[in-house]
Amino acid sequence: QVQLVESGGGLVQAGDSLRLSCAASGRTFSNGAMGWFRQAPGKEREFVAAVNWITSITNYADSVKGRFTISRDNAKNTVYLQMNNLKPEDAAVYYCAARRFRSGAVYLKMETAYDYWGQGTQVTVSS
Repeated sequence: QVQLVESGGGLVQAGDSLRLSCAASGRTFSNGAMGWFRQAPGKEREFVAAVNWITSITNYADSVKGRFTISRDNAKNTVYLQMNNLKPEDAAVYYCAARRFRSGAVYLKMETAYDYWGQGTQVTVSS
């Protein structure tokens, strides 16, 4: 059974940093990709960042470029999202997602590209 477990969310002030983690169990995604999405209250879930596991190629939403960094640890089967200079508009539930096979950057921005999802972790940013 595949599980994705997010951690690292919390309450921070604007300008602070957080690092989210997503630990995968049940299978590896060494031939696939993993991504982060977020959903704020009253809004649709949106793409944040993704990484193709074998190539390490990353892509980001324009709103987080230069502030967020996605990375992965092969040995731990874990993907991270380092979030710097957080803004109130970054507040949301952040979801980790995994895809069994690697794909192009455009497709990885779509929720339908992913096979598995985590339960989410809350990030709150006070101004």
